[in-house]
Amino acid sequence: MSDKRAVVLLSGGLDSATTLAIARDEGFSSYCLSFEYGQRHSTEVQFATKVASHLGATEHRIARIDIGAFGGSALTDMSIEVPVNETGESDEIPVTYVPARNTVLLSYALGWAEVIGASDIFIGVNAVDYSGYPDCRPEFIEAFETMANLATKVGVEGDKISIRTPLIMLKKEEILKLGTSLGVDYSLTVSCYQLSKEGESCGVCDSCRIRKAGFSAAGMQDPTQYQ
Repeated sequence: MSDKRAVVLLSGGLDSATTLAIARDEGFSSYCLSFEYGQRHSTEVQFATKVASHLGATEHRIARIDIGAFGGSALTDMSIEVPVNETGESDEIPVTYVPARNTVLLSYALGWAEVIGASDIFIGVNAVDYSGYPDCRPEFIEAFETMANLATKVGVEGDKISIRTPLIMLKKEEILKLGTSLGVDYSLTVSCYQLSKEGESCGVCDSCRIRKAGFSAAGMQDPTQYQ
């Protein structure tokens, strides 16, 4: 186990799995953090548990919070339908955006990082092949990192907290090729916005569409179980 520690946000998706593999490759002991936050399908946490084990996480915790109490997203409010078969070319922020999600999740990761003495927090946000979420942009990450170093004991005492986003400017096929080279088993991951209780993906939501296109562009077989 390395003395160099990192908190890795792990959703069970292919981006976060690749991010965990990168942290491992850089020699970090990875403390993975997943969330049941009131999302439409908490089944994704089961995938995160498999990924954490597969990639040798030092510890994996599941935090239960209730962002879903406020609704406002197709991922947390069952009265809002998940859009399907869309092109992803609209300039509007989609209804699958969960208000303040990455701000909340990174705040939890920041708290744990301070407790365990980790100076690095890894998150698999992407600003290229994504759904247009404002909290996946480099500007947001830079602002959160500034806040993190103003708001924490370690930041005040001079130990800088770094928010690491190794995938932020990569295309999906580049992420898949990188993860494969680092030993990621993508059959253990899931991307669907409306995953079944059996762990099957819908194949038609925006996230499934991006995942399919990524595997196709990478010339790789998609191991996803679709309904």
